[in-house]
Amino acid sequence: MSDLPPDPLRIAVIDSGVHPDHPHIDAVRLLPGYVIAKDGGDSEDDTADRLGHGTAVTAAIQDQAPDALCLPIRVFHDALSTTARALVAAIDRAVAARVDLINLSLGTINPAHGEALAAAADRALAAGILIVAARDNEGTPCYPGSLDMVLGVGLDWDCPRDDYRLRDGLVFASGHPLPIPGMAPRRNLHGVSFAVANMTGMIARQGRAGMARWMPAGARAEAG
Repeated sequence: MSDLPPDPLRIAVIDSGVHPDHPHIDAVRLLPGYVIAKDGGDSEDDTADRLGHGTAVTAAIQDQAPDALCLPIRVFHDALSTTARALVAAIDRAVAARVDLINLSLGTINPAHGEALAAAADRALAAGILIVAARDNEGTPCYPGSLDMVLGVGLDWDCPRDDYRLRDGLVFASGHPLPIPGMAPRRNLHGVSFAVANMTGMIARQGRAGMARWMPAGARAEAG
């Protein structure tokens, strides 16, 4: 059993849920989660991962931040797709759960959803919660990751998994998840989803003081 710190950071992982029995997952560090339907309704239902993506994302975060707690919020059900309404509801659910960080290894390239996602991101920021999300999809801006109140993460295949890079004020991280013994990295799940997860974990590893340094400038000024 893991020894948990007295006041661990809490990370909402909005994704496809988590498989608690997976060998890469420390189930002791999982909080009871939520399921968000496509219409935005939420319930304390079965958050078991049937797609594998959320489990791999959670494993990457736990590997980077061994003292953090992860709260799964399942928005992906039968496929890696959901609605903007569900995503907004998931962010609001995470805010209500009083997490410290929200990991969004996902996003939409449809700017029609930008306003609703910006409002949800503003509510998270007002609660002192940092959202970490994919900034773009092969150069096309993603929402909410490209918004000013969100820490958007880009993909850098040459970056080590346990490090990040800053270029022109933008954050980049490795797109590789926790490695699977005997499997070549390119045959494993990979992509910007894991750049986001790795960055979320690295921020959480820095603790609350470290996390505060990543909050958008306006939030830091208000907090100060």
